Amino acid sequence: MRFQAPESLSEQIAQHLGQRIMTSDLKPGERVQELKVAGELNVSRGSVREALLILQRRHLIEIFPRRGAVVSRLTPELVNSLYDIYIDLLCMLGRKIMQRWSQQELAGIVGHARELKAVTDALNASGSEAAEEVIEAGFGVLRYAYTLVENPFLEETLENFRPAISRTYFVALENFREEQVETGRFFSEVADAAACGDAERVEAAIIRFGEHQRSQVLRILTEEAKA
Repeated sequence: MRFQAPESLSEQIAQHLGQRIMTSDLKPGERVQELKVAGELNVSRGSVREALLILQRRHLIEIFPRRGAVVSRLTPELVNSLYDIYIDLLCMLGRKIMQRWSQQELAGIVGHARELKAVTDALNASGSEAAEEVIEAGFGVLRYAYTLVENPFLEETLENFRPAISRTYFVALENFREEQVETGRFFSEVADAAACGDAERVEAAIIRFGEHQRSQVLRILTEEAKA
C-alpha cells in the first residue's frame, strides 16, 4: 500500500490555474497577479506564490523580474520538445504493461480503453464540444495503467507532463472536431492490440496518435502565426 499525502493548498491552486490556462480562460501572455488570485480564492499570497512556482516548473507560466507571472506561449519548439519525450514515455508504459501481464490480466486496460471509445462516440454523436471530458477520460485510462506497471518514477514523470499535454490536446480538440473521433480510434486500436497480446501494435498506435497530435498542434500554431 502506497501512502499518498493529501494535495497541498498550493497544488490545488496550481491545478485550478492550470485548468484555466488549459481552457484558454487565461490566455498566453496574460499576467497572473498574486494579489488578485489570492482575493478570488480567499487564500494567502504565499500559497499563490508557491502555486506559481509549480506552474513555472510545468511550463505553463513564466516568471519575470518586476513583471511577475505571465502565461507562457505555445511555440513549435516547446511542442516538439514536449512530444519528443511524451511519446517515448507512453511507449515505455505500453511495453511494461505488455511484458508483465497476460492477455487475461490485460482485460482491465482493454475494458477502460473501450469505455473511452464509447465516451468519444457518444460525445461525437451528440455534437458536444466536451474537450475537458475527453481529456479526463483519457487520463483515466493512464491512471489505471499506472496500477499495472507499479513504477512510481514513470508514473510521476508522466503525471508531471499532464498539464502541458492537456493544454496542447485541448487546442487540438477545440480546433478540429474530428479529434474526438481520432481519440476514440486510437483507444480502440490500443484495446484491440492489447487483447491480442501484440506489443508492437500497441507501440505503433501510440506513436501514430502522438505524431498526429503533434502535427495538429503545430498546424494550428502555424495558422495563428500567419493571422
